[in-house]
Amino acid sequence: MRFLFKTDYEDDIRLFPHSGYVYSYGLLLAVLLIAPYVLSSYLMSQLVFVCIYATVGVGLMILTGFTGQASLGHAAFLAIGAYTAAYLQQFNVPFPVYFLAAGLLTGVVGALVGFPALRLQGIYLVIATISFAFIVEEIMARWESVTNGNEGMRVKAMQLLGTTVSRDGPTFYYLCLAVLVLTIVGTLNLLRSPTGRAFVAIRDSETAARSMGINVALYKVKSFAISAGITGFAGVLFAHKLSFISPEMFTLQLSIEFIIVILIGGTFSLHGAVLGAIFLVMIDPFLTYLKDDMPGVIAGAAATLGAGTERAGHIQDAVAAFASANGLKGAIYGVIIVVFVLFEPLGLYGRWLKIKLFFQLFPLYKRATFKRQKIYVKSERNR
Repeated sequence: MRFLFKTDYEDDIRLFPHSGYVYSYGLLLAVLLIAPYVLSSYLMSQLVFVCIYATVGVGLMILTGFTGQASLGHAAFLAIGAYTAAYLQQFNVPFPVYFLAAGLLTGVVGALVGFPALRLQGIYLVIATISFAFIVEEIMARWESVTNGNEGMRVKAMQLLGTTVSRDGPTFYYLCLAVLVLTIVGTLNLLRSPTGRAFVAIRDSETAARSMGINVALYKVKSFAISAGITGFAGVLFAHKLSFISPEMFTLQLSIEFIIVILIGGTFSLHGAVLGAIFLVMIDPFLTYLKDDMPGVIAGAAATLGAGTERAGHIQDAVAAFASANGLKGAIYGVIIVVFVLFEPLGLYGRWLKIKLFFQLFPLYKRATFKRQKIYVKSERNR
């Protein structure tokens, strides 16, 4: 077990509490850097999506996890960033310019959304963000002179330093990884600043934050703007990875997927955004298997157990119809959310902390250490 003796006020805000963090994260970064040379193209494509989803997760974590403002409209911010990149590409604007422009524009829109949401909390704020997402989706479908409507827009290959960057090449992967690392480091520094501490104070109790002189309205708008800006940056990478964007790609289900990222990974840690993104991206092959291969497997098992060929065929057709039904993916996501909320409210990162603490204290651990604590709602804390 490691004991940390703090002898300076700076010890509380160090980026790395001790040298073990430097070694572990350095090793992880080295593994990620050599990944393009040892992994297949499919796994590299999945890693790129992990980086993009994790970047969005970090942005959503700032708003939801650290400021306590719920949002189901981050797919709209992702769309604004993606369409900004696709539109400016038509005028031969270089990548660094439209990348920064997309983040800036999305941040401004996020601030504008934050103003009317100042007086809303809980379910009413969620409804407001959903409405915003529907408005953006409708604008993308109707504003054909800019977005090309429902026909979508083709995103050309990225031009960086005079060379063409392929969406499947290692350069694009390194770019996505660099954006994720810079986003995480920037967010960690933000949380160590007075602004980040104000975010956490607002999340814990708005009444207490006001009594300490924090301008709650100002910091809520800041949180919306920063979160939206980070999501806009991810939208540019998302557009380049898919090379084609259309309004149907930025629906409410995509916003729910972003919520799943932080719920499953852990709402109160940046590690949770990365772990949740890995979980969400890696579950897609399972859903593909469920739709394509599971009907045949179940029918074969039914035939083996004595069911007739005709009956096994009926079973296969029924399972295939269920697997291909609209909303199956959303239903599975709903089950996953319920399971994690009931049995693992701190997410995957919370489970990892429990496992690590178990081995640190073994064999002197106490069962009560892992007892779930009651979480009070805001109305109870304000009494």
